[in-house]
Amino acid sequence: MGGNALWLVAAVAASCFFALPPGPASARGNLVAAQDDFAPGTIVVRTKERRLYLMLGKGEAMGYPVGVGRPGMQWSGKVKIDGKYRKPAWAPPDSIKRANPRLPRVIAGGSPRNPLGVAALTLSGGGQYAIHGTNEPNLIGGFVSHGCIRMYNADVTDLYRRVKVGTPVVVTQ
Repeated sequence: MGGNALWLVAAVAASCFFALPPGPASARGNLVAAQDDFAPGTIVVRTKERRLYLMLGKGEAMGYPVGVGRPGMQWSGKVKIDGKYRKPAWAPPDSIKRANPRLPRVIAGGSPRNPLGVAALTLSGGGQYAIHGTNEPNLIGGFVSHGCIRMYNADVTDLYRRVKVGTPVVVTQ
């Protein structure tokens, strides 16, 4: 990944929650019935359910458990995927650096200390948020991030393979 892309991912992910080294994880995505009126290919994140759905059409979706924003750090709206990155680097934002000044300026992609996990799908709308993997899979299913959507690494790898830049993303409360 080039230097500009590295810093873009680091800046986009700056609002994401920092965590400790990983434990074992497994994919939890499954085919589910979908009643929503979203076009096939749309990603729908239901914050209160802590679930992400990739709409497949014909009343079906792939459903995945996710970690979402902590209280006061949640958001909703319509955005698009504006970047896809494997093994992205992460730069802790100032607020997290203040809370933990021993953090390095940048954590390299692929490092077990990197909270973005194996892949990140950056979201349009100001460069604050991403859908990404995790280095702490026990947090999936909780209100744990600074606004990013965290997935099991196997699940974000599956989603990464299924979507492209420009995919619509709808985040609801």
